[in-house]
Amino acid sequence: MMSSKRTVPNGPDACWVGRRAGVTLAWTLVLAGLLGGGMPGQTAEPPPSSAAGEGTVPVVDAATEAVIEGAMRFLAGAQLPNGSWGSTDFERRHPVAMTAYTLMAFLGAGHLPGEGEHGRVVRAGLQYLLDVARPDGTFGDRSLGQYMYNHGVATTVLAELYGQTQAADIKPKLDRAIRLIVSCQNAEGGWRYRPIAQDADVSVTVLQVVALRAAKNAGIDVPQETIDRAVRYVRSCFDPGSGGFTYQPGNRAPGYARTAAAVYSLQVCGLYDDPLVLRGSEYLMKNFGQREWFTYGTYYAAPAQYMLGGEVWKAWYPRMKAQLLRQVVRDGNRAYWDGSIDMGSNGLGPVYATAVYASVLAMPWNYVPIYQR
Repeated sequence: MMSSKRTVPNGPDACWVGRRAGVTLAWTLVLAGLLGGGMPGQTAEPPPSSAAGEGTVPVVDAATEAVIEGAMRFLAGAQLPNGSWGSTDFERRHPVAMTAYTLMAFLGAGHLPGEGEHGRVVRAGLQYLLDVARPDGTFGDRSLGQYMYNHGVATTVLAELYGQTQAADIKPKLDRAIRLIVSCQNAEGGWRYRPIAQDADVSVTVLQVVALRAAKNAGIDVPQETIDRAVRYVRSCFDPGSGGFTYQPGNRAPGYARTAAAVYSLQVCGLYDDPLVLRGSEYLMKNFGQREWFTYGTYYAAPAQYMLGGEVWKAWYPRMKAQLLRQVVRDGNRAYWDGSIDMGSNGLGPVYATAVYASVLAMPWNYVPIYQR
């Protein structure tokens, strides 16, 4: 059983042991060759103990750990009777996405379904997603105007949970969700709000690419052509003048959130050291703290910088941690963020903000395979 406290020290030598041995399962699949030759960049080695850097890496100190644990208690207390999450009108209109983001936060803090302090909460959230999964591969209300945002993150967390638990009830619904993503990729190689192959933008595309990679890690078949086309689309959004990425090719100025989405998309496709990734990382450093779509952008900037590791991560994580700890709201033994740091996310509520920021703070624990290089 998983304890509610980490039983091992932080740091490069401790990341893959301790309260969750099951997290290594996805990497066992890598070693068994289930990833095949699809996405480049994988080697038959044990999972990394840090992102990619050399020497000392930032760790989760005691104060940060207390905030993460407080955030888990807040999220556990905010779960609705049906297993979903949503505290504001906006969040309640998107229960699939809110549930998926929250489950990712629990995974990042080392919690699996049925194990430890929050095991029942995680299991109930997973069951909600399984209950709303439809035979056509969608989740919940597919008529939502921005449905594919919900679909991408829901598919990602199912892939992570399947890879780490091999639960038989997840796989058929994960398979169908992946087939839907593949089928609605548009001619340019990207995805848009609706589950049809028409328009595309980089903010929706990243969610689908991450889901595909998480599924690939878990042994699900993903066509290489789908990945190659996605890479071409993301590259087409690059702005060479600034080093950032635009919302669509030639449409709108580059921004923090768009660049974070694009850089992480390329990385999960295996292009870890691509020149566009390095330029994009520099852009994220220069535009750190840009408040427009800050929460969404930080959710992807964090793993993007983490995968680069080394001096990049050592510079980025302490700076982000300091900002998030300044903004946290404490309520007894609970901790949450109210979303006030963000500009542009209409209706942003404490569930979404807390799930995202707790995931970012917990990243040095190394529990989530999709955040690994």
